[in-house]
Amino acid sequence: MNQGQDDIPFFDDDEPRKPADNSAPTQQSGFAARAMAARRAPDAPDYLNGLNPEQRDAVETIEGPLLVLAGAGTGKTRVLTTRIAHILGSGRAWPSQILAVTFTNKAAREMKERIGVLVGGAVEGMPWLGTFHSIGVKLLRRHAELVGLRSDFTILDTDDVIRLIKQLIQADGLDDKRWPARQFSAMIDGWKNKGLTPELIPEGDARAFANGRGRQLYQAYQDRLKTLNACDFGDLLLHPIRLFRENPDILKEYHRRFRYILVDEYQDTNTAQYMWLRLLAQRPGEDDGPVNICCVGDDDQSIYGWRGAEVDNILRFEKDFRGAKVVRLERNYRSTAHILGAAGNLIAHNEGRLGKTLFTERSDPDDSKVQVHAAWDPKRKPALSAKRSSSCSAMASFSTIWPFWCVRPFRCASLKTASSPLASIIGS
Repeated sequence: MNQGQDDIPFFDDDEPRKPADNSAPTQQSGFAARAMAARRAPDAPDYLNGLNPEQRDAVETIEGPLLVLAGAGTGKTRVLTTRIAHILGSGRAWPSQILAVTFTNKAAREMKERIGVLVGGAVEGMPWLGTFHSIGVKLLRRHAELVGLRSDFTILDTDDVIRLIKQLIQADGLDDKRWPARQFSAMIDGWKNKGLTPELIPEGDARAFANGRGRQLYQAYQDRLKTLNACDFGDLLLHPIRLFRENPDILKEYHRRFRYILVDEYQDTNTAQYMWLRLLAQRPGEDDGPVNICCVGDDDQSIYGWRGAEVDNILRFEKDFRGAKVVRLERNYRSTAHILGAAGNLIAHNEGRLGKTLFTERSDPDDSKVQVHAAWDPKRKPALSAKRSSSCSAMASFSTIWPFWCVRPFRCASLKTASSPLASIIGS
């Protein structure tokens, strides 16, 4: 069982004393104080300097819902960290009033370090900066009894989960060779990524395992977890959703707590994460405060559909949050004009995208042009890669193709034909 790592968020829970009405701070201390001091100090670097117009627009738009469409290499991380520094530096919120969600603990640590550089000195506070799962742990530790757990619950890792499911399959008199525990574990994880409890899973899904006993086994699994005072990683998303839905007073408390919500890599959120965010961000009552949510992402870089990510989450942002502003970061600092032109013309054929056109101010006629090399047999790709990397120039040319393998599947008919040399590269 896992009681470390993502189980316990790596930020402490200490929060500065706030006014009784939970309003924005009037006198800052610690993190917020240094941010204000950094803005006042005549010799301190201005964190807004060096931002291009679009980046600065995203940083300074801090009231109301905002979607930042950020292409690869356009400085989205700088925008996120500078935006947090600006919120703190302008005195609009305490560090504990900002919910900032990333997808990895490494990204959260790097973001915290960058904010510290911007406002000066080491950064403390920011108890609500972390991954969906680490923040879910924090919520459940505080309200465990409302979802049938104790606050000292443990988190099962993958091996623990498979062993437990195998025990349940055997106890039900089923053949665990015909109905593998690992397979059912993946099914449960998929259901939880969609925010589905046992009673909500589709009948077809329920009947697809163990001679139609999928729903009963899922319920038995959840019951056993409760008996063990344990949860799996999916529960770190599923339980907070249930917590907020069944306890509107608790949800209202967090509406008042979080004055600003920021989300990175929004295109990679799954259904459960989307539901979790909507519950926190959508405020039905005027007394809950404005909806100050900023989501940063790129609909052209959604590559985790295989693990439940829903690119539609970012596509419907403007419908979910009426009056939302959209800022496009299109100025690229990483690639040459040839690479951006090739990528832009290919990705333009994608269906269901909000659209943007990356460009660069770098113009060098000596830049290598993009080269396309087809590998008709997937087994030949490593050999092709090794061959192309035999020289530095060849490696540079080949590396310009590799990112195209990682974008969303193209739906352009010409790329689906077997005669197209791009079909075997992009379609794999």
